[in-house]
Amino acid sequence: MLFHVRMNVNLPHDLPASDVAEILQKEKAYSQELQRNGTWRHIWRIAGQYANISIFDVADNEELHRLLSGLPLFKFMDIEVMPLLRHPSAVRDDDR
Repeated sequence: MLFHVRMNVNLPHDLPASDVAEILQKEKAYSQELQRNGTWRHIWRIAGQYANISIFDVADNEELHRLLSGLPLFKFMDIEVMPLLRHPSAVRDDDR
């Protein structure tokens, strides 16, 4: 199943810089592994915001929830999820 996921990150201003650096390092490694295995299909930064739009390809809602809640930044995020279905007028059979 494909899901459109918007993630807005809200790091506390009083979070120590060393903690931020450690969280971001873990976040990058986790997200890049999901991208390499094809689960996290696409990620785009939203210009001017600490936010992204991503496309996930997972078996079901439960898997998506597990992956998102495993993000090191999860507790600092507001997340919106929209399930996607192939549009009947689409000219491609995939999401290229």
